[in-house]
Amino acid sequence: MISQYRGIAPKGQLELLKILGDKLAGRTILNVNSTRAGGGVAELLHRIMPMLAALGVDGRWEVIEGDDRFFDITKKMHNALQGNEEHFTEEMWDHHAWINGRNAENLDLEADFVFIHDPQPVPLIRYKKDGHWIWRCHIDMSAPQRDVAARVMDYARRYEAAVFSVAKFALQMPIPEFIVLPSIDPLSDKNRELTAAEIEETARKFDIPPDRPMVLQVSRFDRFKDPVGVIKAYRMVKKYNDCVLVLAGSPARDDPEGEAVLAEVQNFADGDPDIRILLLPPFSDKEINALQRLATVILQKSVREGFGLTVSEAMWKGKPVIGGAAGGIPHQIVHGVNGFLVYSVEGAAFRTRQYLNNDEMLKRMGGVAREHVRNNFLITRQVGDYLSICLGVENAGSPVIDIF
Repeated sequence: MISQYRGIAPKGQLELLKILGDKLAGRTILNVNSTRAGGGVAELLHRIMPMLAALGVDGRWEVIEGDDRFFDITKKMHNALQGNEEHFTEEMWDHHAWINGRNAENLDLEADFVFIHDPQPVPLIRYKKDGHWIWRCHIDMSAPQRDVAARVMDYARRYEAAVFSVAKFALQMPIPEFIVLPSIDPLSDKNRELTAAEIEETARKFDIPPDRPMVLQVSRFDRFKDPVGVIKAYRMVKKYNDCVLVLAGSPARDDPEGEAVLAEVQNFADGDPDIRILLLPPFSDKEINALQRLATVILQKSVREGFGLTVSEAMWKGKPVIGGAAGGIPHQIVHGVNGFLVYSVEGAAFRTRQYLNNDEMLKRMGGVAREHVRNNFLITRQVGDYLSICLGVENAGSPVIDIF
């Protein structure tokens, strides 16, 4: 499988992967998160598992289960850790811990290396036996609600290391901390090259007019993604430029607010026939790929964000992105070079019109965007980072780690 990336990923990334795979051959790496479908973490793990197998590493993936109460609590945790003010009671924390205890009884947590993803399963550290446990936090904790962050840190500091997506997301902790930028898989259905027939099939399926510019945002229906703000920007643009707007997203089991936000967005669209609001089933990867290739302008107008990999996905298709200056988006968009960062609805509308009125700029910046992703945000680099962390944690205290 690794050979399939030749000519796509940088040669040095592939050579390092082979060396790291040889060092960890036969070892077990377990990942634990809260959903197998919906969201960037699940999507990434679906692609990492076969890559580990191809490298000779035994990769396993467990998913915690919970009731509606549990996922309502963890959604509030997620919001609070990203800066929203949320009210928590002792009963809520007790329920969070109790559900994790039940999962610990049913999951196989034995592995050489265990990556626990995000706050939902963070209490599982209480049930550690053997192996090296690492907490992987994908969300922006740069300005969290302090009492909620303190509760999460009570668990997180018991791990041997923590991994964050961006340096500013990290908190000061008494354990080693690593920064690993997320990535996309260029061979997945969401990012592979599509035939003209596949793209046309998606356009027909969703009634996308072939002769009109299309503005697109792909994201979960989450207030932090600001889908209502996207509609406001579209309405400003529509006064001067003909276009259609598509908002596309999939539900996630661990996001109980999604249905309510979707209803808000549908109500705000107010029956506009040029707005397509698409609630796609999980694993609609080929459709999302085609929508990104059909789009003239792509936005990711997040007001808060983890990393926002939909930006790199669009850039890989040669599309410069207009992104909110939040979370990891500024790490992907170099303002004015491969896209634009915006801070307001008015800014999003201005940059959208700029692209719609300048085909040459779209093409030039899109080419730069694709190369930026090739060099920085492909899965071959990220898997190498994870394997390097495993070796680093295992050899903690050694003055030199010899990987050659």
